[in-house]
Amino acid sequence: MEHSLRAARVATYVYFVLCGTLMGAWVVHIPAIEERVGISHATLGGLLVLLGLGAFLGMQVAGPLTDRLGARVVVPASGVLCGATLVLPGLAHDPWTLAGALLVFGFCNGCLDVSMNAHAVHVEKAYDRPVMSGFHATFSVGGVLAALVGAGAAGAGLNPAAGLAAMGAAGIVIAVVSARALLPAADSLDAPSAQTAETSAAVEPRGAKGRIWMLAVLALMVMLCEGAANDWSALHLKDVLGASAATAAFAYGTFAAAMTIGRLLADRLVARFGSLAILRYGAATAAVGITLVALGPWVWAAFTGWALFGLGLSGCVPQLFSAAGHADPAAAGANVSRVAGLGYVGMLAGPAVIGWLTHLVALNHAFVLLTLLCAATAAGAGILRTGGDHSAARAASDRVRESA
Repeated sequence: MEHSLRAARVATYVYFVLCGTLMGAWVVHIPAIEERVGISHATLGGLLVLLGLGAFLGMQVAGPLTDRLGARVVVPASGVLCGATLVLPGLAHDPWTLAGALLVFGFCNGCLDVSMNAHAVHVEKAYDRPVMSGFHATFSVGGVLAALVGAGAAGAGLNPAAGLAAMGAAGIVIAVVSARALLPAADSLDAPSAQTAETSAAVEPRGAKGRIWMLAVLALMVMLCEGAANDWSALHLKDVLGASAATAAFAYGTFAAAMTIGRLLADRLVARFGSLAILRYGAATAAVGITLVALGPWVWAAFTGWALFGLGLSGCVPQLFSAAGHADPAAAGANVSRVAGLGYVGMLAGPAVIGWLTHLVALNHAFVLLTLLCAATAAGAGILRTGGDHSAARAASDRVRESA
């Protein structure tokens, strides 16, 4: 059992890397595809909404399907579909075909995203210790891998369709080969012992649809902040602080590196301090960081702020996904799909909201909205106390065993 659980954890890492790589492959080919199709930046921005819409719909379909059929079926199937549809944007020859390609690819990517997160919840439950943040860190590794492979493909003179087809084919093989290591249907794994059930009942109140939607709202706020950082961090240094384009590019790199490092460390911190503390103090740290970005007049202050912003946000989303999945293991997929779906809406809305605010105030002052959202997340972190902080449950279980 220990060997199979370890294999399932490794397979989950593989699927997270795969998801990040396939999405990153599309991202690195955007300039070439935009030129091939002959569209403006504004038109591309509108088409990207369809990518997000497809992902949202895929999440809502795949979540309940994962609960019904099991991750061992849905995760590899989603990985195969995601790899197979990756080539479609590269084959598009006009805005309409690109729109359809992005809608379909987004749908398949959303299916993979939610189903692998639902499986990650079951792996974490079987381990009985935090491992979710580590999975999310490897998603970022996939993006880096896609950038390296994409650069190599461009250097070799491959057109977008050929490059995407090659990466998609590799993704299909990886999805199929890794499937056998996934955990079987969650029913047999999640059936708790009588003592565990008694302990959980003492720690976690029943019924929680409202709580799931509260987690989803927090995910929306956190991921809106992430989305804003993705699109506006470099422009902030260039347009507000007058940094060169080369220096400004390091703003997003600083944010992304801090996010990755934070997620690599977060599981150990959750095991020691609890998920509630990670969400509360992480969001508070992010609020301090983005406030420094908004008000600091120096480039070094901006880099420090973006680093704190990324570090603070890094552990927040994994705790929210984990709490949603653990709220009801039998409906982990459906609950994660709700939280991830609304969070994804925030991710897409972030850049647009900040862009709209720049019509009213300067870009750096628009970032004050992110400060408020981070502060609201810190204030709402207590929602994890009603059932999502599994370090508290483990501590209670330990006390029961010690007294026995």
